[in-house]
Amino acid sequence: MLAKINNFEIDLSKPIDISIPLTNTDENPIAWYIEKPVIEPVVFGDWIGKVSEGKSSTNFNNIFFNPHGHGTHTECLGHITNDFYSINQSLKQFFFFAKLITVEPEKIGDDFVITKENISTSLNVTAVDSASTPLSVTNEALVIRTLPNQKDKKSRKYSNTNPPYLSEDAAIFIRESEIQHLLIDLPSVDKEHDEGKLLAHKAFWNVKDTVNLNSDARLNATITEMIYVPDEIEDGNYILNLQIASFENDASPSKPILYKIADFRL
Repeated sequence: MLAKINNFEIDLSKPIDISIPLTNTDENPIAWYIEKPVIEPVVFGDWIGKVSEGKSSTNFNNIFFNPHGHGTHTECLGHITNDFYSINQSLKQFFFFAKLITVEPEKIGDDFVITKENISTSLNVTAVDSASTPLSVTNEALVIRTLPNQKDKKSRKYSNTNPPYLSEDAAIFIRESEIQHLLIDLPSVDKEHDEGKLLAHKAFWNVKDTVNLNSDARLNATITEMIYVPDEIEDGNYILNLQIASFENDASPSKPILYKIADFRL
């Protein structure tokens, strides 16, 4: 089934899901020193909300999870501000032109860092590789796949492992490239132990003061973390459908979907 967005066509029957599902098993990825999610039936006395227990006509589960630590999630600047801002109010459009790039973080001291040069070089390579495709569009979203791209990203335990992160200069470059929505396959764009500096978050959202928010902070920009992009998905231009649950919270579990651009008509 084809759908048109401006002069572009996408095949809605061929979604590329780059989210990680949330489970209550040891296969669930975990960050930020918490335990795995809990999914369990409601219990009232001897009644159990589980059909297989023979005491309920429905499955009726409670779910306890943390959007930041338990899988793919999308957050707004309310994640770092004194005042409350909700992802449900910040994200009001859901389809975007997106570019997928692959980067190999640089070893700097004891860290692996995604630098401004990583981003700019990958964007230039992608532009050259895609030169035969007449895509004269401004990308609103950037999807970053990091190397090495092991499948265990879908179940990795990140706490106290010092994962790669985005440099402040890289985040500024992405912001100045007019990218509104940043997606990355790491638990955070910032260093795990950074003394609360959150340099990349602040740079991307252009937050200069978390207590008295500056007027030019990017209220509608989002960061999506803990995605997974399989190797067989090629770098290049896509349509992104960024789906969230309607939580009035700084972050929500999310399901980003990429669509190949099937056709182009002048």
